[in-house]
Amino acid sequence: MARIYTRTGDLGETSLGDGSRVSKSIYRVGLYGAVDELNSLLGLSISLLRQDPDLTDYAGVDIPVVLEEIQSRLFDLGTVLSNPEIPVTDISFPTLGMEHLIDILENDLSPLQNFILPGGHVAASQLHVARSASRRVERKAVILAERESVPASAIAWLNRLSDFLFVAARAINAAAGMPDVSWTADTTPSGEEGSEAN
Repeated sequence: MARIYTRTGDLGETSLGDGSRVSKSIYRVGLYGAVDELNSLLGLSISLLRQDPDLTDYAGVDIPVVLEEIQSRLFDLGTVLSNPEIPVTDISFPTLGMEHLIDILENDLSPLQNFILPGGHVAASQLHVARSASRRVERKAVILAERESVPASAIAWLNRLSDFLFVAARAINAAAGMPDVSWTADTTPSGEEGSEAN
């Protein structure tokens, strides 16, 4: 079995899928590195959910199974991003399936009355961490798409992914019997200090 270390990246370079050697500082490498980070965060979410079987199914949606499917699609995206020779027109990331899952979960959740903060059950909080990471991946993908070829369907899919993770976090809190954490606006008049500062 080959060793995990190759020493070929010791001077700050890496190989793309087409065999070319590039600096690890280029934007494309940073983007598929962010995709890998998001995939790892989803892996932690799945592990947390698997520890409590009562949280794995909400409104007929097996959230860990869905997250595992998303992990595979993220790996597909990383493969595309790591090889500029792959024609982007050959790749499709469907958003309709994601929208369908969002609709199912939302139909079973109480309507949002105000903004919420990441929190509640630890698995829900972890999904919020993954959600914010998915937003970062989406922003990076948009920036790269302004310079190089990136599947347009992937950018739309990433946008929908963060929506799904937001709703899934709410579903986990609901399944755990924990309320969403409501945002409380600061109502202290400008220029005044709170009593705790006196």
